[in-house]
Amino acid sequence: MIKTAVVGYGNVGKEVVEAILADDEFELVCIVGRSDAKIPNDLKSKFVNSAEKAKALGVDVAILSLPSRMCPKAAEEYLSLGINTVDGFDIHSKTWETRCALEECAKKHSKAAVLAAGWDPGSDSIVRALMESMAPKGITYTNFGPGMSMGHTVAVKAIEGVKAALSMTIPTGTGIHRRMVYIELEDGYTLSQVSAKIKADDYFAHDETHVFEVPSVSNLLDMGHGVNLVRKGVSGAAHNQTMDFNMSINNPALTGQIMVSCARAVLKQAPGCYTMIELPVINMLKGTTEELVKRLV
Repeated sequence: MIKTAVVGYGNVGKEVVEAILADDEFELVCIVGRSDAKIPNDLKSKFVNSAEKAKALGVDVAILSLPSRMCPKAAEEYLSLGINTVDGFDIHSKTWETRCALEECAKKHSKAAVLAAGWDPGSDSIVRALMESMAPKGITYTNFGPGMSMGHTVAVKAIEGVKAALSMTIPTGTGIHRRMVYIELEDGYTLSQVSAKIKADDYFAHDETHVFEVPSVSNLLDMGHGVNLVRKGVSGAAHNQTMDFNMSINNPALTGQIMVSCARAVLKQAPGCYTMIELPVINMLKGTTEELVKRLV
C-alpha cells in the first residue's frame, strides 16, 4: 500500500482523495490543512494540521493540492522531512528553475519529487513530446478550452479587492488565448482598480484579458475544460505530417487522477525532481511490466 497524505482540500484536493479511495494500491493516511471545515464528516478523522504530523503517521508520499505559488515551499518542507512529493505546479515559465531548486532539495534528503503533475503542464507535455518524436521538425500548437482555468482563477482570487472569481480560457487558434475573468468585488473597490491588477499579474500579462463584474460568480461555475494539441511537421524528408489530439474533461478530476498516478511513479524514481516527460509512463500505471506490455503494446 502507498501511504499517502493529501495536502489541501480544495477543488483538486477533493478529487485527489476520490482517486486514492478508488485505487486499492493506495491508503489515504491523512489530509493536511489549516482547518477541517470543508472535509466531510466521514473523513474528519484523517485531518492533521502539519507536515510533521503527516510524517509521524508514516506517509510515503505527499500530494500537494495547493495553489502553484505555494507548491515549491511546501515541496521543500515535505522533502526535508523525508517524504516524497507530487505537486500540480502550473507556472510554465518557472518550471525549469523550480525543478532545479527541488532537485537539490530532493537529492539532499534522498527523496523524489514530481513537479507539474497535472494535464498541462503534465500529461499534455508527454503528448507534445511524442508528437515531436514523430515529426522532429515543425510547430506544435496547444489550444486550451473553452473552460475554467483553475490556476488563473486562484491567481485572481488572491488579488486584493476580489471576493469571488472565475477565469475562463477561450482559444482563438494557433496557441493564442483570450482570458475572460468574472469577479465579485469587495466593498470599497472599483472594477477599474482591480482589473488593472489582474491584467498586470504574470498569469494574465501575456494574453488578451477581459474583466467583468458579475452579481454571482457561483452561477457561472463549470469545471469543464479541454485541450486541442496540433503538430504539423516533417518526418525524415516527408512534409505535411499532421497530428491532432483532443480532450474534453472535468478539470479538477483529471488533475487529481494524474497526480495520484504520479504518486505511484515517484516511489520508483531515484532521488531527484522530475517533470512528467522525464517519468517512464509505465511507472504511472497499475500492474506488472508483463501485464502492461501484453495489454498495451
